[in-house]
Amino acid sequence: MDASLTAEETERYARHLILPEVGPAGQRKLKAARVLCVGAGGLGSPLALYLAAAGVGTLGLVDSDRVDASNLQRQILYGTSDVGRSKLVAAAARLSDMNPNVDVELHETRLTSRNALDILRDYDVVADGTDNFPTRYLVNDACVLLKKPNAHASIFRFEGQASVFWAEKGPCYRCLFPEPPPPGAVPSCAEGGVLGVLPGLLGVIQATEVIKLILGIGESLVGRLLVVDTLGMTFRTLKLRKNLACVVCAPDAAPFELVDYEAFCGVTAADGAIPTLSPEALRDRLDGPAPPVVLDVREPHEVAALALPGSVRIPLGQLGASLHRLDRDAEIVVHCKMGGRSAQAVRQLLENGFARVWNLEGGIDRWAGLDGAPLERQPSR
Repeated sequence: MDASLTAEETERYARHLILPEVGPAGQRKLKAARVLCVGAGGLGSPLALYLAAAGVGTLGLVDSDRVDASNLQRQILYGTSDVGRSKLVAAAARLSDMNPNVDVELHETRLTSRNALDILRDYDVVADGTDNFPTRYLVNDACVLLKKPNAHASIFRFEGQASVFWAEKGPCYRCLFPEPPPPGAVPSCAEGGVLGVLPGLLGVIQATEVIKLILGIGESLVGRLLVVDTLGMTFRTLKLRKNLACVVCAPDAAPFELVDYEAFCGVTAADGAIPTLSPEALRDRLDGPAPPVVLDVREPHEVAALALPGSVRIPLGQLGASLHRLDRDAEIVVHCKMGGRSAQAVRQLLENGFARVWNLEGGIDRWAGLDGAPLERQPSR
């Protein structure tokens, strides 16, 4: 990209250009920069909008989800007319309208150990706005291998955290969290809820850190963890140190490769204890002479927005008290949004004598992207 500023850009970024810390040279740095936003949801929405508005020249977006009505309470990239659309298609249109000078690169896929290095490699800064532990560890490890800064944020209910993990200059994510929490110990936003403005606040902090890194100004959050409590409206900063025993970024750490992060986080069992079924295989079985029972363990508001027709719907928290509703001799395929809660449900069913149980790989998110997959969608209004 030509980093010189056009007359239109000089007018657009006028308030940047009069800042001594930015000026024309800084704005050209922003225009030449390439930033990857992993996740285009609650955090990714304000993050991408403010980076586009600031004039970051190339924005990459990674997401494989579609917009549903429950997103609109916090994911400000999207409107009611976008419900049912690909998030990235809708996001690209909104960002191009925000600033047509920005090149938006779309990676409409799940980030995995197979594709992460290829996707992250060509970007200067990575901003992790994901909502699950396997992807957070994957982004961290890929950034360590590629020696890239990771502007990170996470949210839950009324609280959030932000930092910049950069193994070249300070600690990485694993220095703070060497091991993931036990499966189910930390509810997702879909299970525990989230105040709609919270990801806006943390996403703007992420965008601020990205811009500071590109410009080389101020004091970044490298080596610090910002903890935000919106109920008390408090902001605390904790000092972080590199863990000299960190398995990926310690000075004497052994060479490593990206692993199966779902197995690492206990979402699926590395030893195969959790039987899984692909969306393609489920589609074939549903069309066969003896279709399995499909068990949906998401919350009611999630089911109302998007569901598999004819599924049995029991939220994970109510499954133990509702086992009598299920036939122990039936073949049961369990799903949630992405596969984490359903893996817990499969374990619970196996422990209670259900022998023919499968976890749907990738949950309803993967199912929704399958050609010919039947779905019940809540109509947009």
